[in-house]
Amino acid sequence: MTDLPTSLARRGFLIGGAAVGAGALLAGCTSNEPPAAQANGGANVAAGQGDNAKAGKMVTIGFSAPAADHGWIAAITKNAKAQAEKFKADVTLKATEGTNDASQQIAQVETLINQKVDVLVILPMDGKQLTSVGQSAMDKGIPVINLDRIFDTPLAYRTWIGGDNYRMGVNAGAYIAAEMKKKGISNPVIGEIAGIDSLPLTQDRSRGFKDALAKAGFAVGPRQAAEFTVETGEKATANLLQAAPKLDALWNHDDDQGIGVMAAISAANRKEFIMVGGAGSRNMIDKIKADSDVIKATVLYSPSMSSSAIALARLLGQAKGMGDLAEHEIPALITTYSAVVTKENAAQYADVAFDS
Repeated sequence: MTDLPTSLARRGFLIGGAAVGAGALLAGCTSNEPPAAQANGGANVAAGQGDNAKAGKMVTIGFSAPAADHGWIAAITKNAKAQAEKFKADVTLKATEGTNDASQQIAQVETLINQKVDVLVILPMDGKQLTSVGQSAMDKGIPVINLDRIFDTPLAYRTWIGGDNYRMGVNAGAYIAAEMKKKGISNPVIGEIAGIDSLPLTQDRSRGFKDALAKAGFAVGPRQAAEFTVETGEKATANLLQAAPKLDALWNHDDDQGIGVMAAISAANRKEFIMVGGAGSRNMIDKIKADSDVIKATVLYSPSMSSSAIALARLLGQAKGMGDLAEHEIPALITTYSAVVTKENAAQYADVAFDS
């Protein structure tokens, strides 16, 4: 994403692929129980099951990600390290210092290549700029797990894993539409606090939101774009609330900027509407569970995907496949699912929440 501001660059494109939930099927589950994901010092890790739980060939995984200057990115690195620790019997993790300088990240990945790691997991600062180094690793026989922000060509990665921006919007819209119908509101005023409008990820989220509301016979009303920061979330929401004396519902794209959104709502003393968040931060899920504020749900875009990326890298390094799939090989594309977290299921998703 070349147009993503340095301090805000943290979300990727959706290109489709096999949809999986957080803590995905990385091992041979033998029952209908959900795949085991475990809280580990505030991080989220997947537990190996079946034959894949057994220690195998030692695998050295190189990991590179942007600087942890936001809750979501911080959780990406934290989860990756926790997942490697979970598999410490057969995994050695070589993690670079996070950087928001694409040139520096390229140099760090080149160092990992020269150290002959077995597998690379890369969340690029900029997918376009890091494509060449990803392809260089692949050309040298080092498989690359491309995390979230996708490279320009599939030749630069063995497997891509990331979130579903369009589905975030669809699920947020579907939840709000259902709530409006449940309340018997036939012509609701539905607001939207978006992220950066120029970014494809924001456009995908807004398109999904619009599509879901249209399917229910509703439309997006007052709308403001923020910039994924607390300050811009607060400013955009204050403007929206000032222009809309009455709201029935509001979707905020991002729980990190949601701190500012909630501050603006509190400052305006507005309580007449319901709100849905985005990403799945711990503080928002706690508020949803308490049911004492306007926020009633959030749609996931979970950093647990980095735990899954490390687990996938381990399996790749050991030439193993994923349990419950007929294919011998790990899929080339894996899209995580944007589940809707509500008061009723908040406890179920506590393990994939992150600190914003």
